[in-house]
Amino acid sequence: MKILLLDIETSPNVAHVWGIWQQNVGLSQLLESSYTMCYSAKWLGEETVYFDSVYGSTSKAMLEGIHSLLDDADAVCHYNGTKFDMPTLNKEFLLHKMPPPPPMKQIDLLRVVKSQFRFPSNKLDYVAQRLGLGKKKEHEGHTLWIKCMANDKKAWATMKEYNIQDVLLLEKLYNRLLPWIKNPVNMALMKDRDGFVCPTCAKPSLISKGFRYTTTGAYQRYQCKACGAYSTDTRTVIPHAKLKHLA
Repeated sequence: MKILLLDIETSPNVAHVWGIWQQNVGLSQLLESSYTMCYSAKWLGEETVYFDSVYGSTSKAMLEGIHSLLDDADAVCHYNGTKFDMPTLNKEFLLHKMPPPPPMKQIDLLRVVKSQFRFPSNKLDYVAQRLGLGKKKEHEGHTLWIKCMANDKKAWATMKEYNIQDVLLLEKLYNRLLPWIKNPVNMALMKDRDGFVCPTCAKPSLISKGFRYTTTGAYQRYQCKACGAYSTDTRTVIPHAKLKHLA
């Protein structure tokens, strides 16, 4: 099971405006629309980190690199990628007359953080630091993007470090949040093992943890000693008729 960790950086929209407070920008004021400047990606559990940019390649060549990685992925993990990264990439694939990437499971860690916890801030940098996983690379802020758009060599070196660090943080956060991810990728499907393995991390470290009861029966529940995730057997262990005395 191949899980791709992915993060992109985009340019800001460029427009003529009459002020800096609560501006409504019309299309006639838009000088340049946002585009993908660079991406960083890696396969979960592997060391190699991929990076490309419009500075080092053409826009189409860079996008073809991302598309090729997505073609090989069973799932893609990102942070707010469901609303931002993936729709942004899909727009650019369309503009460059490229086919859509194959359907795959999306693991959006921002959605996991928002649904499972109550942090003062849901930003990747804050959550990662709060969990002791490290932090994003510090930089000069918005000016860095402007310098990169002007092909500043030093700025692009910083952007590359920043983008890659985001993906490395993403992998650490994924591993930490693994038992909290609902409906994770079933890693057990790709393991050639005898007996049960954890569907979340594929390790044979399951221990019995009671039962999950439904209207038709009861199912053995397990917890993984390695990652902490819960799973349930698909076989009924207590027929519905025998559940009446439990009520």
